[in-house]
Amino acid sequence: MASSSGTSSGSSLIQNSGSEENLQALMDQRKRKRMISNRESARRSRMRKQKHLDELVAQVAQLKKENHQIITSINITTQHYLNLESDNSILRAKASELSHRLESLNEIISLLNSNYGVFGDSSIYNEPPADSFLTPSNMFYLNQPISASADMFQY
Repeated sequence: MASSSGTSSGSSLIQNSGSEENLQALMDQRKRKRMISNRESARRSRMRKQKHLDELVAQVAQLKKENHQIITSINITTQHYLNLESDNSILRAKASELSHRLESLNEIISLLNSNYGVFGDSSIYNEPPADSFLTPSNMFYLNQPISASADMFQY
């Protein structure tokens, strides 16, 4: 009997060992599938990261280009502004000079009208002194044009 029980226990060990081998093979197969799946997932993740990085690099290049264009536009606009400001300053100086000249001429005309009657009835006025601005030898100055050139206003 001992031999029959020994034989049956030995065959049960062989069966258990066969099922353990199958179980181990099944676990190894699942482990390999999981490892392959993880590798594929990591590869897809790296590809997504690389694609995102490439998009960011392209966006940086585009923004740098736009920034350069904006800076160029600002520089051109600033130069135009400075040129216009300079022209405006020159025109203001010319206008001020012409205004002062006009005031001076108006004062001269007013003085001539009020003191000597050059442009009005001269019979009510006394004769101007001999050394006056209006002596016959100096009268030709009244008919002379006042000339000014643009060169006078260049700074």
